Amino acid sequence: MARQSFSATVDMVKYLAKNRIKGIKRYPMVLMLEPTELCNLTCTGCGKIRQSPDVLKMRMTAEDCFKAIDECGAPAVSIAGGEPLVHPEIVEIVNGMLERRKLVMLCTNGILLHRVLDKLKPHPNFTFVFHLDGKREHHDKMVERKGVFDIVMKGIKAAKERGFRVATNTTLYKGASAEDTAELLMELMEMGVDNCIVSPAFTYEEVDPSHSDIFLHRKEVHQLVRDIMARCGDRIRFYDTPIYFDFLQGKRELRCTPWAMPNRNPKGWKGPCYLLTDEHYETFQEMMEKTNWDEFGYGENPRCASCMMHSGYEMAALKALTPRDTWRLVRWFFAS
Repeated sequence: MARQSFSATVDMVKYLAKNRIKGIKRYPMVLMLEPTELCNLTCTGCGKIRQSPDVLKMRMTAEDCFKAIDECGAPAVSIAGGEPLVHPEIVEIVNGMLERRKLVMLCTNGILLHRVLDKLKPHPNFTFVFHLDGKREHHDKMVERKGVFDIVMKGIKAAKERGFRVATNTTLYKGASAEDTAELLMELMEMGVDNCIVSPAFTYEEVDPSHSDIFLHRKEVHQLVRDIMARCGDRIRFYDTPIYFDFLQGKRELRCTPWAMPNRNPKGWKGPCYLLTDEHYETFQEMMEKTNWDEFGYGENPRCASCMMHSGYEMAALKALTPRDTWRLVRWFFAS
């Protein structure tokens, strides 16, 4: 089972080749689109929902979203938030992105899935990505509401029954058990989940200081991911690349590429990256030109010291490919 549709892969390869031939150093691969920051959960490790009420009331229109993807030209879009399913135009937004031949990932906590399940249609370029941080007790603790784990599992089953591509996104925090995480990932495979994403949490500045002890340091990430991989490795269809997993396990170093997954939210283009907020820009071009990219990344900025998020490093993994890595990626893509 391929990680994504063949046509989407061809489009992405053409896009990469075009930029390399032109000698363009920095270009976006995935638009991290947040049409709304509003959410129906108050997850412990999330800084989004702790913004001012005025920001949480703002939202992008469907036309704003289409302008953003056309403006940056990325071949893929990850629709997140907040919780995107609270947005009244979310079905129109998804369909408009698919009409533009984009690879579309809709991230959700699963609670409001019933609003769109019969309105959206399965498409080879569309994937529901369910937020699932661990097994029942751990996940419900991190989202600060009991019963959400069961809602997510039911949502996954319902989406698969209707023929949708389904992925899960598991964020690793302190307290996450390697054994429990591996068991969850294997259970998801048995349920028919297409791919799993695993990424360490980022220490958002907006997170309540009383919860600052939930974030992992780099060496802790290395050990936890090694332990998870030792338990389930080849049995999981990860969406993360094997090169990124080398990085998570401390087997190789990568330099962050914050420009590869730019963020557009109701306030504008967020710089310098999906995770850090220094300024919002009116246009994508303005953000690219006015951001000093060399100031960010591990070893360059103290705020980046513990960051190992896929939003910063998956593009770095692609840029660091060796001939051996290329064959590893081919095998990874077509592995069933």
